Amino acid sequence: MKKDLISIIMAVYNCAPTLRESIDSILNQTYTNWEFIICDDCSTDNTLEIVREYEAKYPGKFKVIQNEVNSKLSFSLNHCLKYAQGEFIARMDGDDISVPDRFEKQVRYLREHPDVDLVSSLVQRFSDEGLADILSKPEFPDKFTQRNEVAFNHATVMTYKHVYDKCGGYRVSKMTVRSQDYDLWFRFFHNGFKGVNMQEPLYLMREDINAIKRRTIKVRYHILCITIHGFKLLHYPLHWYIKPVFVFIIKSMVPSFAVLAYRKHQAKKAKK
Repeated sequence: MKKDLISIIMAVYNCAPTLRESIDSILNQTYTNWEFIICDDCSTDNTLEIVREYEAKYPGKFKVIQNEVNSKLSFSLNHCLKYAQGEFIARMDGDDISVPDRFEKQVRYLREHPDVDLVSSLVQRFSDEGLADILSKPEFPDKFTQRNEVAFNHATVMTYKHVYDKCGGYRVSKMTVRSQDYDLWFRFFHNGFKGVNMQEPLYLMREDINAIKRRTIKVRYHILCITIHGFKLLHYPLHWYIKPVFVFIIKSMVPSFAVLAYRKHQAKKAKK
């Protein structure tokens, strides 16, 4: 693996309207030693055409691969990892934006803290109406953080290639379609790794209304199954299992329009 090289992995599916802005945020990074591996998951719009344009325009910087059939995020990211040459692995989504000094700050942090295996950051939500709220995360999550929340903001992470190798990459399963990162972090802590959330928003996450609507009861049940499996993996006490079951029941009863209304309230509150 090439020292100091960042392999950025991104899976794309029908994200043509936002894709150029996302990719350009990588081109605008102050840290320039990177390769961008993009897996198209059988898009039906012109997503593939767009990423091919960048591959042709910036030879050696972009690697575009394709799945034979639509296979979802876990499979697509594992597909990207097969081609990664860098010492570092960074995530990126096709509808979000990385601030210009994201990679510079993350690489510096990992170099200055050799005991840290992964660095993430806060995210700030945005939409066509502008910037909204910043999502908080604990600065120093540990194996017990997963009891109450997802330890890291998935799309913001930078880690070492050997960490993905040790954890076995992303688990490809129907259960992990909407929560592959949550599942990964249980295995991350199980393997004794340490991660840090930098307390500044180095990543702008586009408000995805459709993502809220996709949180069906079935999806929430799969998350509950991952939670129980993860609790067992990290040897959580049995009485801790009560809360996620209760949360599953409550969230399954809340309609998506109520969640959307709450998100809008958060965004307005953040602008004040």
